[in-house]
Amino acid sequence: MKVHPQTRFTLPDALNAAEPPEARGLARDQVKLLVAEGSAITHTRFDRLGDHLRAGDLLLVNTSGTLPAAVDGTWISGSGLAPVVVHFSTALDDGTWVVELRNGDSPLFDGAVGDRVELPEGVLTLLAPYQAEQNRLWRAKPPVQDVIGYLGRHGRPITYKYVGKRWPLPLYQTVFAREPGSAEMPSAARPFSFELVSHLAAAGVLIAPILLHCGVSSQESHEPPLPERYDVPEHTARLVNWVQANGGRVIAVGTTAVRAIESAVRADGSVAAAGGWTDLVLGPEHPARVVDGLVTGMHAPEASHLLLLESVVGPGVVQRAYDAALERSYLWHEFGDVSLLLRDR
Repeated sequence: MKVHPQTRFTLPDALNAAEPPEARGLARDQVKLLVAEGSAITHTRFDRLGDHLRAGDLLLVNTSGTLPAAVDGTWISGSGLAPVVVHFSTALDDGTWVVELRNGDSPLFDGAVGDRVELPEGVLTLLAPYQAEQNRLWRAKPPVQDVIGYLGRHGRPITYKYVGKRWPLPLYQTVFAREPGSAEMPSAARPFSFELVSHLAAAGVLIAPILLHCGVSSQESHEPPLPERYDVPEHTARLVNWVQANGGRVIAVGTTAVRAIESAVRADGSVAAAGGWTDLVLGPEHPARVVDGLVTGMHAPEASHLLLLESVVGPGVVQRAYDAALERSYLWHEFGDVSLLLRDR
């Protein structure tokens, strides 16, 4: 059963961030920051994030690095040959990959088992639809075994139509990126600079790593997130429990970090080291149990991410935040502005 977020808004095209902040003359930590806590809304700049955190608060940061996951190829099907872009989404345990075929800005839905895509260094073969009753995502045999290295040679960052042109991979990496694996950037952490991280640490704000490799995000309207690979290290789990026991707030940087840490919550509400695959979907039937707030970008109307935000801080806070962001012309998507949403305790 599809569950719709309660947050409602219309996004004007003019508020889609078409280029990185650096191309607009800003440092990455100078984007707008909207802080929402209860009924209070504050408009500020991201490099002043520390003004809204306290010593003893814990930031959970995703250390997944962004892959150059888009590769140009030629689709060989029963209808003939056609140019196509392959989006490499997720590495599966058996060496196959979840992929999406796209024609320009649109996904292709008429692939068939056995279709092949000619790519540099070899051929990708479609094996089976990844999800029942849909032909958008496919389990596929890649052209080589070392797909990460292959993408480094032949791929580029995934982009969508609202981005005006192609930008180099470093602009899609966060300062926390350590392990390549995300098809698209865990973009909530993009505004962090090394200088800001050092200032937060000096002020007593704690920072701990967590890992979740993001798949493609093109499933937006009402579609739940796909299973994703994650890891919650032992020392991060212990720190979360310590912060909670000592009155600090656990603040996830991004919806990915929320999904990862909430996947490691035990029946008694404590957190344990965990990893593997998570299919957790947060929403009205499964509210967040550990996270007190999150740093997050601005999400598209009807996106499943909005349900996750509502599960953390409540739909009222999210609606007020988005209304205020629209009123002040915040920018959306991976190169846009950011919010800090806090549960009213």
